[in-house]
Amino acid sequence: MPILSSIVMSEKELIINRIRQGTVLDHIESGHAFNVLAALDIKGTDGNQVSVAMNVPSKRLNKKDIVKVENRILAVDETNRLALISPNTTINIIQDYKITEKRNVKLPKSFVDVFKCTNPTCISNASEPIISELLVLKKDPPKLRCKYCSRILLPEEILLSR
Repeated sequence: MPILSSIVMSEKELIINRIRQGTVLDHIESGHAFNVLAALDIKGTDGNQVSVAMNVPSKRLNKKDIVKVENRILAVDETNRLALISPNTTINIIQDYKITEKRNVKLPKSFVDVFKCTNPTCISNASEPIISELLVLKKDPPKLRCKYCSRILLPEEILLSR
């Protein structure tokens, strides 16, 4: 379970501590913050502040989740893992309390060792030393195929199997 920073709520606003440097993941689909943390392998055990706000008001999405990760600048290939979980996520890189880079997630060509094949008899799910790889066949709507057993996978079944 991640270490949560101090969050202060008043009647009309939610205040989460600013971070000096790190990454802010904004516009995460409501209720998906912990899936995002799992996909990025963020456990909160490294001593750095991780703030999670779920189901907060949003003009664009009605409700959204926000994740702030202190002292960790997430690389593009890391944040692109989120394209299946929350395709509208905005990535803000923070340095000296200011946004120095802003980007959106993009569906990569494949997911290597991020998601598992849903076929229980796939060799990538056996005790063999094989790393799972899901190839992106179609971007909109997303459609993937396991590199090893060729099973066609939809995002919903991949996320439900986590």
